[in-house]
Parts: sequence; structure tokens; C-alpha cells
Amino acid sequence: MDIEKVIQDLNRRFAAPLPEYYHRRIIFWHDEDREFEDKLDEIQLDNAKLVALNGSNTFMVKKLLGSDDQTNNYLVYNPLSFDKPDDDWLIDVKLYSEEFRADLISMWMDEMGLVSNIAMRKEVKHYRKFFNAKERRVKVAVQSKTPEKPAQLHMAVMAAICGIKEPQPNQIMQCVFRAGLDKQNNPVYQDFVNYGAQNAFWAMVRQGTGYCEEDGDIGQLAIHLLLTASTRTMFPEHLAGLERFLSLPHQAYCYDFVSDWLRSENNHQLYEIARYVEEEAYLPKRFSQLALEDLVDTECFPCINEIVLTKLMTEISNQIIDADVITKIVEKRRTCVWYEEFANFYEGILQVANMQEFFKEHSAGFHTAQAREVWKNYTNDYYKMDRFYRQFQLCFQRSLETSNMLLDDLFKHVVDKVEGLYSHWFLGELGSNWSDVCADELAQYGKILEIPRQEDFYRSRIKNADSRVFVIISDAMRYEVAATLAEELERENQSQVKLENMQCIFPSITKFGMAALLPHTKLSVEVKNDVLTVLADGQSTASTNRDKVLKAANPASVALQYKNIIGMKRAERSALVKGMDVVYIYHDTIDEASHTSDTAVFTACEKAVSELKNMVRIIVNEFGGTNILITADHGFLYTYSPLNEDNKADKTSFNSMDVEYGRRYAIMQKGASPDYLMPVKFLDGKTEFEGFAPRENIRIKMNGGGLNFVHGGISLQEMVVPVIDYHHLRNDSMEYKRNRQKYDTKPVTVSLLSASRKISNMIFSLNFYQKDAVGANREAATYQVYFTDSNGKQISDVQKIIADKTTDNGTERTFRCTFNLKPLKYSNTGTYYLVIADEQGLQLPQREEFQIDIAFAVDEFDFFS
Repeated sequence: MDIEKVIQDLNRRFAAPLPEYYHRRIIFWHDEDREFEDKLDEIQLDNAKLVALNGSNTFMVKKLLGSDDQTNNYLVYNPLSFDKPDDDWLIDVKLYSEEFRADLISMWMDEMGLVSNIAMRKEVKHYRKFFNAKERRVKVAVQSKTPEKPAQLHMAVMAAICGIKEPQPNQIMQCVFRAGLDKQNNPVYQDFVNYGAQNAFWAMVRQGTGYCEEDGDIGQLAIHLLLTASTRTMFPEHLAGLERFLSLPHQAYCYDFVSDWLRSENNHQLYEIARYVEEEAYLPKRFSQLALEDLVDTECFPCINEIVLTKLMTEISNQIIDADVITKIVEKRRTCVWYEEFANFYEGILQVANMQEFFKEHSAGFHTAQAREVWKNYTNDYYKMDRFYRQFQLCFQRSLETSNMLLDDLFKHVVDKVEGLYSHWFLGELGSNWSDVCADELAQYGKILEIPRQEDFYRSRIKNADSRVFVIISDAMRYEVAATLAEELERENQSQVKLENMQCIFPSITKFGMAALLPHTKLSVEVKNDVLTVLADGQSTASTNRDKVLKAANPASVALQYKNIIGMKRAERSALVKGMDVVYIYHDTIDEASHTSDTAVFTACEKAVSELKNMVRIIVNEFGGTNILITADHGFLYTYSPLNEDNKADKTSFNSMDVEYGRRYAIMQKGASPDYLMPVKFLDGKTEFEGFAPRENIRIKMNGGGLNFVHGGISLQEMVVPVIDYHHLRNDSMEYKRNRQKYDTKPVTVSLLSASRKISNMIFSLNFYQKDAVGANREAATYQVYFTDSNGKQISDVQKIIADKTTDNGTERTFRCTFNLKPLKYSNTGTYYLVIADEQGLQLPQREEFQIDIAFAVDEFDFFS
């Protein structure tokens, strides 16, 4: 500011009206840098006298202003500064006087709303280069908190360089890390250097984290931070030899820093940093020597997942499968941040644990004497093994979409063990038992006695129905897939859902199964152009003729294709079913996928479940349907591993008497007696043909592919056809009104189980309880659990509880969580809260009062103090 402008401002100030009760004006002109000391002779004031302090005339000026002249206005030029107010003889005069500054620093400080004192002016001068640009001053001015102390100004400048409005150490350090670990090529850090903030940065780092290398290095700081943080969940002795990177007194801050970043939206940079630390500190080799229980609680290092999985997969490959250990480890690791990258491996070995539990429960093998009892056991229990296998294979197939060089081959070894457990033990032994006990009935009757038949479906369920019926037929949806669908329908909809079953017609292939589901008095076959076709009362049952067959039994019937109606507008598809009593909807996702690739079948099963749920919603919401039956034409057998020659039946004994055959069945002329195949009475024996099927899961030798996914035979997986009886309950129905609690679906809730409400350590554990099992009208939920103070400020790390336990045993629906309090000062008379919050925000958070009484609590860091 030039001297003429200073004189104008001073004359304007002296000309202004005096404040109430004042009879003159005294203005102290502060100029500690003595920028205007040589210009004092040029100053001419209209209505005031000038007096300049020089360090030796303070008493004289005090006497002048307080005694000698009490009427004139005065401008007191003050180039002096004092460390203590008591050293200033004019402090009493200053208290009733006004202040004026004309230097650039003062203007900047006034512009940013900063407190004007010696300490703050000193730091603003230090950052003169930074504050020289107005846009940078604006960045400080708009921050969430106006700096009042030098320490706060340091952080305000660093925050402005980082482009953040919260001048907090955690956010500043995160920003530096995100810009790169090489400080020479780190643009944020180089701005610190350019504007003189690097020393403040390292001072802040030193006090918070304990990292105090003379020549600070960002990469070394990352190693220090993550290793120190990990000592909160891992014994420090497991990091022996790395003590130079550890600062146990700063453990709480480092853990808090890493924990908060792990759960932030931009934690992908932390993943790369963690990988860097692993490599620099040789952590994979070190951690691989530790026991599983020493690793599972630490989440910041991705390599721990690889080591845990390596150990578990190796044990599985060595025939050591501890289902309890696997279940507990997966349950713990799935609440950790990097779980998703390894989810397919974890979920896969969890299914191995489920299969092993099933094996232990049935280790004596399968020796049931009656076919209908084996059938009952399969539909009540045994089918679960098929589901475990399907879910394992889904995880394995998904793992092939991304590569992990450490785990891929190990997982393939696990696949080999799973194949042995499923194909050789389960399918082999159950198939052998089933083939033995069903052989006579199939040979004599072509069916299992006392089991509902697919051929009776229309007559028993559709013909005399009280209201209109919607039938969804999903090609190749086997029983275990339908069980999953039924569970999800019951849990997600206001409905009554019942899973039943019936036996498939032989052979268990599409053209026979679809024909059996149509109205008919008699099914027959004919050979036309060397092709065996199926007739219902003499009419073709081909897909193009099914609508005609339905209408012959009931004119108010229609046959539709899912793939056609799903793409129609709402009004178009509603018009198709208007006035219809019977609506058949044909769905073909699973079987169609098998024509593309055998390995796509289980993925198609997942898709089919989703599509069928959507179709149910359309029927209920658009068509006004309440009674829906979901069934299939047949099931299927699937094994991932190719079969060897011992698992195949040779067709050389057919002697050209075959009419039609596939991997799992053969239709032959009467009098044929093929080797190694079981006779199955074909269509009640009322044709000139005979049926045969391989035992167990054996395939008939044929050219071409299709060895993994097969159907047509008499295995339980092929023959057991599901029937889901779905009844939608409207709000005004009597059943819904009477049993509303039974049908309203709610997420399961989690409650605190631990009795004590007092915390006396910075690290502590609490037990929680899932009140209800996930089931019919109770769906899984994920909860975030943490502590807050009375103002709602979070004071601990966040723990995750995935409440999805399905067991009816209450003692098995418990969770244990370890909490880490933030490094703050806690009052033993204050009230703190445990918060249990639904991750989706659909429920009101639960709050439990707690007291915190910690003898040696830690104060919040006062950086740079």
C-alpha cells in the first residue's frame, strides 16, 4: 500500500463519528516490519497528531496520552512487539484505542478472517509465497474451521494444497499418500516444499504416528503406519526384526488412521500401498509362518487373505478338512475390507466345509432298503449336497474370470478333492443304493410306487382347480435349484409357498417331460422320419402344438413363451392372459445354456432363479394371479470332471435295435437286451418299444460333447421333479389378516448379548446375538456396529456383522466383535453409546448406553504443540 493511500485511510478513520462515550480517537498503527518508518515525515493528518514509538520513549508517550494531552486525536506509530502483554507499558491505552495496519500481511489476514497476533503473523509471513495468490487465500478462508493458532494455520495451508476443506491430519496424510510414495514425483508433497510446508507436514506426522526419520520418506512412512497399525490386531513379536518401523505408543492413532481409510470410498489407493508395504517388508514370507489364528483378525494387508486361503486349500488337498475352522475363518474374513477380491475362493471353500459336514453326517453311506424312503431322504436332506456342489462350482467358475497366480492352481487341487467327494462318494454311493432299490419297480412298473407322477400333473392339479392357475415350466430346473427358488420366494414375498415333488416320466428328457405335463388320457409315441415323437391322445406335443393341446382340454387356456412375453409391453402381455383359466408359461434358461457350454449350466441356474422370481411378480402384479405352480420337465446330472472309460457304457450290444438313445437312456425295439443297462418299463408297456437306463451316474458312450451335463436317466437328480405351489396373499385375505406376523418379511435383528455396560480398556470385545434364524419371513441383514459420544461423534472403529445364520440353534447365532477406541480423552461421568446400524438404512439404529472409565486415557493430539 502506498503512503498516499495510508494517509487517506487514516484521515477517513479520524473523521468518522466517535463511539458512544468517547471524546477523542487514538489509533495505534502497528508496523512490526517497519515498512513505513522512513515515510513518517510525509504523513500530514487533518485532525490528529502523530507520535512514533522508538523503544525508549514509551513512558513519555504514556504520560502524553494519559495526562499531558487528553483532548487531541493521536496516531501512535508502533513498530514494537512484545512476547508478553505485561511487557507493554501502553497495554492499558491500547485496550481503549483502535488498531490500524497498512502492510500486506495484515491485509491478507483480515481478508481470511485470521486472528492478528505476533505468532499468527509470523506464520503468515512464512507462507507469504502461498498466500500471494488470491485463489489460495480463498481456499483457506472457506475451510470448515478458521485457524486461530499457528498449528491450525499449518494444517489449513496443507489442507488447501491438498484441495480439501477439512484441515485434519488424517485427510492430509491420505492426500499425500494418494499422490504417490515417491516424494520427488509426488505433486502434493512438492507443493508442500514449494510453499514451505514440508517441515510442518513431517512435524504433524511425527507427533501423530511416531515416524521421525530425519529425511522423511513417504514410502517408509507407509510401512511404519501399516505395521504399527497391525500391532493392534497382531502380536508385536510376530513383527520381530521390523521394530524400526513400529511405534507402540502411537499404535492407537495409526490403527485409527488405517481403519478409517479402509472403510472410506477411496480405499483402492490404500490397497496398492498395502501391497507395496507387503513387498518392501517381505510380509508374505513372514506371515506364511504364522498360524491361522494369528492372522485372521488383521485386515489391512491383502496378502493375509492369500496366506489364509493357501493354508486352507493345502489342508483340503491333503484331506484335512476341518469344517468348523473353515466356517469360523470365512465368517471372520468376510467382514474384512479386501474380502470381495477373494470372495470366490472363500465362498468356495465354505461350500467344501458344508460338503464335509454332510459327509460326516452320512459317513456310514447310503443303505436304505426301500425306493420311496430313498426318495423321501433325498427330497428332505440329500439334495443339499447337490446344492453345495453347485454353489462350489459357481465360485470356481467365477474365479476363472480373474487370475490370482498364488491361488489358482491350489483352487484347482481343491476342485479335484470336491469331485472325489461329490462324484465318487455322493453320486457313486447314493446312486448305487438308489439303482439297487428302484430297479425292480422300474422294470415292473416303469415308476416308483407311492410317489406322485408327472403324468398326473394336469389331472390332479389343474383340471379341477377352483380358480385360474398359472403354470411356469422351467426346462431342466432340478429339485435343489427349485428349493433355493422356493426359499427366496417365501422370504421375499407375501405368500404361502410349498415345495413338493413328483417323479419324472422316463426317459427324463424334454419332449417326454413336457408332454407329461400337458392334459391327456394317454401318452404314446410314433417314429416318423426316423424321429421318435410323443403324442398326447394322438396329438403332437411339440412346442408349436402345446397351445392346441391345452385348449382341447379347456378352451380358456393359453401356452406362452417366457422369452417372448418378457419383452412385451405390460398391456400386450396382459391381453394374452385376459379371460384365461389356465396359463402355461415355458421357461428355458438352464437347458438352453447347456447347449452352449456345460460349464455355463450352474450360472444359468442362478439366472433362472432370478428370472422366475421376476415372472412371479409379473403374474401377481400385472395379471392379478394368486395361484402359481412352478415345475420342470426333468432334472439333470452334472459333474465338472470328465468321466473316464469306467464310467461309460458301451453301445456295441445294441445290435442295431436302438430307436433313440442319449447319454443316460435308450429306447429300443422289443427283445433287445443291451449290456450293463437297467430295464425301465416304457409308457406302461403299451408300445412296441422298451426302455433302458445306465446305473448310478454312468453315461452311454457317444460321439461329441455333453459328458458333464446329462439327463434322461433314472438318477434322483434327473427323476425328482420339483413342484412349487405358490399362493400370493392379498392384504385383505383372511389368512393374511390372521397371520400377518407370519407372512410379513423382515430383516433379522442383532442385539447386544454381553451384560456389562462399562468399558475399561481401549481394546475390548462384545458378544452379539442374531435373534431369529434366516428363513421363511426373515431375511439376512448386515449391520455396522460402533461407539459414539453423546453428540453422535464416532469414537471407535466400525465392526461389521453379517447376520445370515440359518440355524435354529440359538447358541450358533452369536457373534464376537473386538472394538478399538479412538485416541481421545474419555470422561468416566459421560454417557457413550453403542450403535447397531442397518447397513442399508432400512431400520432405525439401536443405541445402548455405556460408560467409559479408562485410567490412562489419551488426549486428542495437539499437533505442533
